[in-house]
Amino acid sequence: MGEQSVDSAVSEQVKRDFMKALLTDLRALKEMLNQGLFETGIRRIGAEQEMFLVDHARKPSMTAEQMMEVITDKRFTFELGKFNLEANLSPLELGGNCLRKMENEALEVMAIARSAAASRNEDVVLCGILPTLAESHLSLDSMVPMPRYRALNDAIRQLRGSQFNLDIEGPDRLDLTHDNVMLEACNASFQIHFQVAPDEFANLYNVAQAITAPVLAASVNSPTLLGKRLWQESRIAVFEHSIDARSDVHRSRGLQPRVHFGDHWINNSVLEIFQEDIARFRVVLTADSEDDPMEEIANGRAPSLRALRLHNGTIYRWNRACYGITEGKPHLRIEHRVLPSGPTVLDEVANAALFYGLMSDMADEAEEITQRLKFEDARSNFFAAATNGLRSQFTWLDEEGLSAVDLLAKHLLPRARSGLERVGIDSADIDRYIGVIERRVETRQTGARWVLSSLEAMGSGRTTDERMRNLTEAIVVNQRHETPVSDWPIAQVAANLDWRDSYRSVSQFMTTDLFTVRADDLVDFAASLMEWKHIRHVPVEDDSGELVGLVSHHDLLRIIARGLKEDNQSAPVRDIMEPDPFCVTPDCKTVDAIRYMRDREIGCLPVVKDRKLVGVVTSADLIDVAGQMLETILEDQ
Repeated sequence: MGEQSVDSAVSEQVKRDFMKALLTDLRALKEMLNQGLFETGIRRIGAEQEMFLVDHARKPSMTAEQMMEVITDKRFTFELGKFNLEANLSPLELGGNCLRKMENEALEVMAIARSAAASRNEDVVLCGILPTLAESHLSLDSMVPMPRYRALNDAIRQLRGSQFNLDIEGPDRLDLTHDNVMLEACNASFQIHFQVAPDEFANLYNVAQAITAPVLAASVNSPTLLGKRLWQESRIAVFEHSIDARSDVHRSRGLQPRVHFGDHWINNSVLEIFQEDIARFRVVLTADSEDDPMEEIANGRAPSLRALRLHNGTIYRWNRACYGITEGKPHLRIEHRVLPSGPTVLDEVANAALFYGLMSDMADEAEEITQRLKFEDARSNFFAAATNGLRSQFTWLDEEGLSAVDLLAKHLLPRARSGLERVGIDSADIDRYIGVIERRVETRQTGARWVLSSLEAMGSGRTTDERMRNLTEAIVVNQRHETPVSDWPIAQVAANLDWRDSYRSVSQFMTTDLFTVRADDLVDFAASLMEWKHIRHVPVEDDSGELVGLVSHHDLLRIIARGLKEDNQSAPVRDIMEPDPFCVTPDCKTVDAIRYMRDREIGCLPVVKDRKLVGVVTSADLIDVAGQMLETILEDQ
């Protein structure tokens, strides 16, 4: 997430001062390019390993600060959420056994994290989106208390002028309004870096854009969010929405969000990207300027370009241009941000190997690729891959239509092998990592497909909370074996998970697929709903979703007992509803809900949040809970 010593841009003078520093940094960068001051002749790679922290129930654990007190390794750093951590792996020269070194170092940092978590009876999970995340985990209370994060949240909220709306449709649909940027914390990535020379940057950046879709299609691992089945790689949609600072006017004009794929191929230089991002995206964070970069250049030192790097860190291109300094020598690199965390370290490094191999093999054909592939098709391919994974259909070179499977198996996997051979990667490692992708394509089992197949195998007889906890437990177990996801068995219900952890609060098992009526609807309509859907309670809500009443089966029986005539069946629901039903919030404890229903002799508890109806809990739901408890007790005897 970048440096932490920042301020939100609160005054026009602050913005002007920072913009001046930003433009000065850009001029300095241009001068460095003109003088040939960048490191060339060497190709380095690197990665950032993001992870989730979970408790014994496999729910998000808000313990990042406590973990960082135990972990003294400088490779570890905070991420946005208290349930996230990140480890920065060492830069490596591309060639020889560098991929094996990357894998071993990733395993090493994971072992460190797991050891620290185990001391708290917790664990660490590699996945793009943690299945057990709930909306309650995404408040500002869950944000790591660092100045940059809160400043970013405040600045983007101010620019946007409204709440964030997340509307994603897959097998299910998620339509969520949220009031902060914590949706970003839902995402965990394995971000990889590829160092390039200035004179090859434009060509290699275009290659990265062209191959992003097929690489992503083979790597998808995030098909669920908040219990909903969405895209094969839902991170793409979630991230684009989570820090969307555009106002309604900017969206209507078609302005790109701060997370985006791009608009066109790059023609000549990395300057094009930085210039465009300064021109299009307002400053959201500022920091005090450091030494004059032009003076630093004149004195033979590499300038930090602090303002440029800070602004660049608030714009999240899926392939991002980065400036850095290694041992006093400045360099350029491409940060490939699309790859999800997990399913295993082996899978992650295999994904990276596919990217690095294709970048190495296709570098000489970059100009030809941009002539044979329309940018609009490269971008459409990207979203197709995020939505459908290996089931995608792509428009490839010369407008040839290919399935993701055929493009990878027949064209790109052989080229990735060739590219890795070209840069001198050990042959056994090429077989190891490209073989993982080949097996994944052959079986069609990506991380996303394994998740969806596992959820389907668990059936509909369990609550969403139970299924997501069991899914997360299976991920933890399989990751420890480091078997690639293509060979993972479908997840089963775990015997070691305490079922009671899925029934602590009403939000975990309440019914959210509701049939409701309005106060002005016919009584006969409410009665018909009960008959058709075999339910005994129908909530009454207004057009904004606010609960205004409740109709029960008993209410209808009372009307019948009073002798309702046929011509009175046109009476409105408001005449018979309970206008002020007793309600609870989603975080109401289950034991309290049982007590309320028993003491008040009611069979239904509407669940509301900010006066809006979000679910119901009925006596039938509580009978299921009691049945689980009784079954467990009898089995233990």
